[in-house]
Amino acid sequence: MLSVGIEAINVFGGTTYLDVMNLAKYRNLDIPRLENLLMKEKTVALPYEDPVTFGVNAAKPIIDSLTEEEKNSIELLITCTESGIDFGKSMSTYIHEYLGLNRNCRMFELKGACYSGTAGFQMAVNFILSQVSPGAKALVIASDISRFMVAPGGEALTEDWSFAEPSSGAGAAAILVSDNPHVFQVDVGANGYYGYEVMDTCRPIPDSEAGDADISLLSYLDCCEQALLEYKKRVAEVDYKSTFQYLVFHTPFGGMVKGAHRTMMRKMMKAKQSEINIDFDERVMPGLTYCQRVGNIMGGTIFMALASTIDNGQFGSNKRLGCFSYGSGCCSEFYSGIVTKKGQELQRRFKIKEQLDNRYELTIDEYESLLKGSSAVKFGTRNTKLDLNMIPGVVKASQGKERLFLSEIKEYHRKYRWV
Repeated sequence: MLSVGIEAINVFGGTTYLDVMNLAKYRNLDIPRLENLLMKEKTVALPYEDPVTFGVNAAKPIIDSLTEEEKNSIELLITCTESGIDFGKSMSTYIHEYLGLNRNCRMFELKGACYSGTAGFQMAVNFILSQVSPGAKALVIASDISRFMVAPGGEALTEDWSFAEPSSGAGAAAILVSDNPHVFQVDVGANGYYGYEVMDTCRPIPDSEAGDADISLLSYLDCCEQALLEYKKRVAEVDYKSTFQYLVFHTPFGGMVKGAHRTMMRKMMKAKQSEINIDFDERVMPGLTYCQRVGNIMGGTIFMALASTIDNGQFGSNKRLGCFSYGSGCCSEFYSGIVTKKGQELQRRFKIKEQLDNRYELTIDEYESLLKGSSAVKFGTRNTKLDLNMIPGVVKASQGKERLFLSEIKEYHRKYRWV
């Protein structure tokens, strides 16, 4: 059978971040409860950053690593987001333009809450497997921002949503899918998917979120179990502990993943707490490293966790990774693949940790000013010009790095420039 999977993956974690503990103290949040989130930093989207800039900045290092022939073999571009910028025009058109891709390319946009990245990835995998265009590649970009504004009113909105602010992030993951799966070779046909209608979280208006935190947790746990059980029906002799040397989870925040893994170990393995703690540190924690520093980037979070696992895991021998993807509303999937030592070496060339280290740290005052000014660019903004020097330290921190920023919106048309 044809090999298929990830040829290259890169994550862009933005240009600015906020220390989560500083935010918690400023908001007078319960600190022990905050610590249970397992969050350290959160990426903050600037007014001149949007899902297009994040997506392009994630994908450009991959594109730059390709030959012209390889670049022109990208025949499918899928953007996955719940932070859309237009009801009709796909943001993939902007990304296609600024990456300079071949015009003989199928491009479109997917929405499916945090499951959208996996939906796009699986569609790309099956495009390669179909061999309708032998040698073609697919580029999947999952990009989202969270300009933190919670929708008002309603009994379902509780004080728990104050804890969504520290974990809501911004960023993008770019995944090049091909029949040269140097980084992550998919186990073809090893998929368990599970979903149903539930009102856990949603975006009822373009720039705000709403939902019920308790229902969200319960549906996540339910889907994690049921997706794996479906996977086990399709793959013989699967053991939750021994089959997968690492586990990669969609990570709204680390504490949610820790709870899910604890539940799975108890149900599937009848494990005791001491065993669960050791197993979590060994098989799950490598995937949380980047997520703890960026926050939830919706459809791209599962791939940020995958990149983190590959960068921070031990791959002296080939390892199988089990991946759980969840999107509110809801749909979920459990799938798997193989990572090699060579794959890790190739992955580390994108230096994701170094990119995160080089972001500009916002003060609380700067963060509050950004929240007040974030309405300058909203869904449906018709005309505006952006001040790239509104926080001078950001420009200085970005020196020497080619970054795409939003410069102007003129009659709804977004215009970007490289800085």
